[in-house]
Amino acid sequence: MKGLDLSRAFWEQCARPLFRRELPAFLDRAAIGLVGEGSECFGYDDEISRDHDWGPAFCLWLPQGEWETWTDKVEPLLARLPDSYEGFPVRMAPERRMGRVGPLSIEGFYAKFTGLPHPPRDWKQWRAVPEHFLAVCTNGAVFSDVPGTFTAFRDALLTYYPEDVRLKKMAARCMGMAQAGQYNLLRSLRRGETATCMLAAARFSEQAISMIFLLNRRYMPFYKWAHGGVGELPVLGRETADCVTRLAGLDWTLGPRLEDKAGGIVETLCEAVAERLRAEGLSDAPGAWLLEHGPSVQSRITTPELLRLPVMLE
Repeated sequence: MKGLDLSRAFWEQCARPLFRRELPAFLDRAAIGLVGEGSECFGYDDEISRDHDWGPAFCLWLPQGEWETWTDKVEPLLARLPDSYEGFPVRMAPERRMGRVGPLSIEGFYAKFTGLPHPPRDWKQWRAVPEHFLAVCTNGAVFSDVPGTFTAFRDALLTYYPEDVRLKKMAARCMGMAQAGQYNLLRSLRRGETATCMLAAARFSEQAISMIFLLNRRYMPFYKWAHGGVGELPVLGRETADCVTRLAGLDWTLGPRLEDKAGGIVETLCEAVAERLRAEGLSDAPGAWLLEHGPSVQSRITTPELLRLPVMLE
């Protein structure tokens, strides 16, 4: 069973009946769910994930000022929950929460990842938040939220970047994919620079995955989950995951003898990206040389200050 499903069942079967019976007014004030750090919040957990910070648990969110009223009532109820559920240790004891589950303030939870007590209000605030943190605070699931305050913040983030911010990021990804994959990777192969080939392929892969998340209007998670996550996306997700998998399987010590194969893998994805950009009206550059598509994408930006930034700067 996935950790998110396990935690939802734990809440529904063990915790919610207890709160309904002993403290029903709390359920009218709090949001309950599992969102945040940890592979189980993304649904990427497996058996290996269970070696630490994994198991039945949930978050209880209230506005900061309200916990003074509720803490002395909530903690005794949490202490009455079973120590294990479905054979897995429960993480609700204070020493096992790691600041990830249990009682949390709404403002503190979101500020931890965005640096803001409210959703970003302009393009500068949006651009300042690391993308993988936006993925972290919008993953998982909200089991209950009668007041709707936590969900309102969440929904504001899930509306995704303002279009000009997305365009700026996509323009930079075009440049990064071209520089690392269509140019430097091939030159490094010709020189037999094995380490540089590996770095160029990794750089291209990360830029490509980021581009596909942007095309799908989804936040890219932390790098260790990015490859698995991109394969689930409807727009060029499977193709991108396959491209990265094929690059990872190459023997870089072959040097120039690998140039055609590596170049073909890279070029196939770049052609697909270029075609998609044109189809969505985001670029009118011809061909698949993404260095030409970057400025074309950026030219669609309407915010003067963003438009004036160097294309590669992001």
